[in-house]
Amino acid sequence: MITMKTEKEIRSEIFDSVKKIFEQKSRHSFIPGTSPIPYAGRVYDEKEVISLVDASLDFWLTTGRYAEQFEKDLATFLGLNYCLLTNSGSSANLLAVSALTSPKLKERQLKAGDEVITTACGFPTTLNPLLQNNLVPVFVDVELGTYNIQADRIEETISDRTKAIIIPHTLGNPANLDTIMNLVKKYNLWFIEDNCDALGSQYRGKFTGTFGHISTFSFYPAHHMTMGEGGAVCTDDPLLRKIIASFRDWGRDCWCDPGCDNSCKKRFDWQLGDLPGGYDHKYIYSHIGYNLKVTDMQAAIGVEQLKKLPGFIESRKCNFNFLSRNLEKYANYLILPRATENSDPSWFGFPILVRDDAPFTRDAIVRYLEDHKIATRMLFGGNLIKQPAYSTMNYRLSGNLVNTDRVMNNLFWIGVYPGLTREMLDFVISTMGTFFAGYDDL
Repeated sequence: MITMKTEKEIRSEIFDSVKKIFEQKSRHSFIPGTSPIPYAGRVYDEKEVISLVDASLDFWLTTGRYAEQFEKDLATFLGLNYCLLTNSGSSANLLAVSALTSPKLKERQLKAGDEVITTACGFPTTLNPLLQNNLVPVFVDVELGTYNIQADRIEETISDRTKAIIIPHTLGNPANLDTIMNLVKKYNLWFIEDNCDALGSQYRGKFTGTFGHISTFSFYPAHHMTMGEGGAVCTDDPLLRKIIASFRDWGRDCWCDPGCDNSCKKRFDWQLGDLPGGYDHKYIYSHIGYNLKVTDMQAAIGVEQLKKLPGFIESRKCNFNFLSRNLEKYANYLILPRATENSDPSWFGFPILVRDDAPFTRDAIVRYLEDHKIATRMLFGGNLIKQPAYSTMNYRLSGNLVNTDRVMNNLFWIGVYPGLTREMLDFVISTMGTFFAGYDDL
């Protein structure tokens, strides 16, 4: 008599095979000058792959059990009440800003023409949601060394139209949250933390992403942990949580999870807008929203990645400190990064600013490093005002953007991600040393 295997036994056999495939594919060695040294990348093992296969076998193609688990786990890690998964960090920013335009916020609703303080030095999708919601960005310059907003210039920037602040913690380095939070409270402003590059960073012993009314996260492969594509929006406010979920889920008023009906127990008893009484609540829309959900397969990867996050954070700090110690000797050529006072960054990258009086340009050292297979990146869009996409943007400028322009012209960054080995980092330092040796006798 043949005994049929249970589904659990079959899955276990599949997972064993997945582990063997992973072990065969993961063997590689580093060859200095030949093997690429990425600025970022995925760090994972067989557990993520097994989790992904497990979710795919369920064939639950939208958010499901893994998404629910991840939202709970990330909220617990941060010490927040609510986490909502979305399909990218850029979508997370769009949801965060859009949520503040909800009429459910009454007199605190952001309206077209309201001003939002931010920086022009960073990634475009911190800025884009402001323009997409007909808000007016007000740009403040950044500090050299930290590359965060000049917090001491924010107050002089506030006008009668100022309603919010949205800032990134640049490359994982926390902004001056003491000053920002004092102003947020003093002027009753909304505060959104773009924490996409700073997962695990701390300010006065508290995680960044827990100070703002809303915070955003990215799980793109380059970030602190990955789902491939993916992001999250976090908040402690139950009303904001409901609004964010609505914008993410087509703008609907209903809050049932996918596959669920009648969570409110009065699905056919609502009367909203000019709809007839009893219209199906699943098809009542209180916001002009989107479909920005994540799949459960992506969330399955995130559940395992999140378990590794503390180790990722420590590796980033260790790699940053190694580069910092070994590049100090070139301070006559370079401005090296510094952590914001009272902070403990979970660094996303190692920013390097070539001094104005250096005998070489940013482009020269970047080309040299790239020729030696060491990946570099600009600080995203540099000065976004000068990008072609924003040539017709309606904005206000507070003072000048001298430092932002210096970042655009002179700054690049290299990686500190956990996939970098000490052999790789040694090669980075030796390659830079060879480059600088050509100028030491000038």
